Amino acid sequence: MGKTNPATWANMTAAQLGAEIEAGRINPVELCEMQLDAIDGHPMRDRIYARVMPNRSRAEAMAATARAKAGLRRGPLDGVPISWKDLFDTAGRPTESGSALLRGRIPDADAEVLRVATLQGLVCLGKTHMSELAFSGLGLNPVTATPPCINDDAAVPGGSSSGAAASVAFGLAPAAIGSDTGGSVRIPAAWNDLVGLKTTLGRLPTKGVVPLCEMFDTVGPLAHTVEDCALLLAAMEGTRPADLRGNSLSGARFMVLETVALDDIRERPARGFEDAVARLARAGARIERGVVPELAEAMALAPILFTAEAYGIWGKVIEAAPEKMFPRILERFRSGAHFTASDYVAGWRRLHALREIWESATAGFDAVLVPTAPIVPPNTNRLMTDDAYYVTENLLALRNTRIGNLMGLCALTLPTSEPSCGISLMCSPMQEERLLRLGAAAERALH
Repeated sequence: MGKTNPATWANMTAAQLGAEIEAGRINPVELCEMQLDAIDGHPMRDRIYARVMPNRSRAEAMAATARAKAGLRRGPLDGVPISWKDLFDTAGRPTESGSALLRGRIPDADAEVLRVATLQGLVCLGKTHMSELAFSGLGLNPVTATPPCINDDAAVPGGSSSGAAASVAFGLAPAAIGSDTGGSVRIPAAWNDLVGLKTTLGRLPTKGVVPLCEMFDTVGPLAHTVEDCALLLAAMEGTRPADLRGNSLSGARFMVLETVALDDIRERPARGFEDAVARLARAGARIERGVVPELAEAMALAPILFTAEAYGIWGKVIEAAPEKMFPRILERFRSGAHFTASDYVAGWRRLHALREIWESATAGFDAVLVPTAPIVPPNTNRLMTDDAYYVTENLLALRNTRIGNLMGLCALTLPTSEPSCGISLMCSPMQEERLLRLGAAAERALH
C-alpha cells in the first residue's frame, strides 16, 4: 500500500494521522521524527516547549510501529505524537509547572492520564510552557517563557495552557493536553483558533497533576477538531470514544446567556459570537436568550473559592522564596490569605445552592452559549508596563470561562469567523459525550 506524502502530515488532524497509521500509509517512527525535526527547527521552539523528550517519544513510536505491523493497535490514536502541559508528571523528567519554585522537581511516576494515554499508544513529544503555577488566563510568564499567539506575536497566547495551544497552532504537535481550573484550556484554544474541551471535575483523574485548586482542577485536550478532542478524552480514560456519527443541530435548543457573559464585551468577540449564533440557527438550532440572575452572586464568590484554596496549597512554598515569582502572580496567590476558613466553607455551601438554581434554570436547553472570552489577546509589552491595563485584561480574560468552572459544567470552545474569538457550548456535569456530539454538529455549521 502506498505511503502518504510526509509533506502533508503537518496539516493532518490527530484523527487523520491515526487513520493513516491504521491503513499502513504512515509509519509512527517517521511521523515522530518529522515532528521532532519540526520542533528542533522552529524559531519559537524554546518559547513553546519547556523540554522536548526525544528518547521517550522515539521509543514509544517504535513500539507503536511494531503494533501497527502486527495488527495490534491499541486505539485510533496509537502512534500519534502529542504534547503535554508542564504540570503533568513525567517519570524521571522535570515537571516544574512554569515556576522557579519547582525548578529541578523530578517525579518518580507519570501522571495517571499520561500513563493511561501511553498505554493507549499515544507518543509523548515533550512538555509545554505554561502560566506560573497555572494561575493566570493571560499566558504571560516572565519567569520561564511567554509562548507566542498564532494571530499576533505581540500578544499573549492565553493561559494557563499557553504552550499547549501554541504547540498545536504552530504545527509542533497535532494535539495537546492541558488543564482547566478557570478557563486554562478554553482561553488559549480560543485565542489560537483551536477547539478546547473542559471536562467535568472528576471525569479525568488528576493524580500526578501539579495542583492549583483541587476543587476546580480539570484535565482537557486542545486540538484542531472536535473529533480529536473526543479521541483524546477516550485515550486518557482508556475507553471507547464518543460516537459522533449522525449528529445534527436540528431541533437542538440553545440558550444565549445574557447574565454576565455579554457585559463589557469588545467589538470583535461580539461580532464573532453573534455570527456563530446565526450560523447555528441556520443549521437548525433553536436559539433563545435567557438570564440566570443568581450567576452574578456565584461569580462574586470566585475570589474566595479560588484564591483561598490556591494559597492554602502553595502558601508555605511561596513564602519560603517569594522573590522567585512574578510579582503579579505572587500578589494573586497572597490575596487568598485574607479569607477565613468560615468564609471558604460558607462560600462553598452557597455555591452548591447556586449550582442547583443554575441546573433548574437551564434544564430545558441542550447547551448554554457564551463568547469564550469577551476580549482578544492583550499586548504583551503593555501588560508588563501598564498596571491598569493588566488589571482590566486579566479580570476579563477568564470571566466567561469561569462560569463553567463555578457551575461545575463541561464546556467546549470552537473557533468563530473572527480570529482569536471563540464560542463556548456548556452542558451539565458528566455530559461530555452529548457535548461533543453537539460540538461536532456546531463545528460543521461554523465552517
